[in-house]
Amino acid sequence: MSGLVRTEPLRGDPPLLVPGDPYSVVVLLQGYAEPEGVGEAVRADGSVTLVLPRAWGLASSHREPSPEGHEAKTALEEAALGPILVDTAGPWAREALLGALAGQGVAPGDVTLVVGTHGHSDHIGNLGLFPGAALLVSHDFCLPGGRYLPHGLAEEWPLRLGPGLEVWATPGHGGQRDVSVVVAGTTLGTVMVVGDVFERDGDEDSWQALSEDPVAQKRSRKRVLGTADVIVPGHGAPFRVIREASPSETEGQRTAG
Repeated sequence: MSGLVRTEPLRGDPPLLVPGDPYSVVVLLQGYAEPEGVGEAVRADGSVTLVLPRAWGLASSHREPSPEGHEAKTALEEAALGPILVDTAGPWAREALLGALAGQGVAPGDVTLVVGTHGHSDHIGNLGLFPGAALLVSHDFCLPGGRYLPHGLAEEWPLRLGPGLEVWATPGHGGQRDVSVVVAGTTLGTVMVVGDVFERDGDEDSWQALSEDPVAQKRSRKRVLGTADVIVPGHGAPFRVIREASPSETEGQRTAG
């Protein structure tokens, strides 16, 4: 990746709205990870993010179930027509999650798709609140009622859910099956909700100790930094990615001018 990259915090407390068209992003709950007591104990919970299609507020929340013959691509695109929840925090955050959704005018039954970035309890601890939603947890995709569909997600093959809305394979932290959600077209550019690919802004000294596959995660982090304008990490505040031209590129532009 050419040029220099730096990050800076995105100011504001949850719920933090990033408007967009056709999708807006709302960070409902900000994740955290804090040492507690002696030893290596940590109190933690994962971030929870809502992706809202602009068209959802203009349409009825009533949905007909997908026909049995639909393949995964069609089913995913249908599920993305309504509110999409990315991670659900731990079960201890149940009431906070319900309150945050209600604050956006969204009931659990309105959510049409839940994406779990990886299978840790602080990220998918409230899946039971959404029995009517399609679930994409890591690489497992199922429709309500437990009908699982293959989909072909891979690092070189993202899942397209809608215009500017994709799910990427971003392995590393939890092994080979972590995923991230990419939302293009917001007022701040491309927002990526990445689970624990990034624990927080400035985690360079700590993420490797928590990674099941540091080599893969380093690769995923590089891809995210090359694409995102805003990153929603798993255990900290959202932050912006600022790209600057390297000195050699700046000098080349002057020479060309």
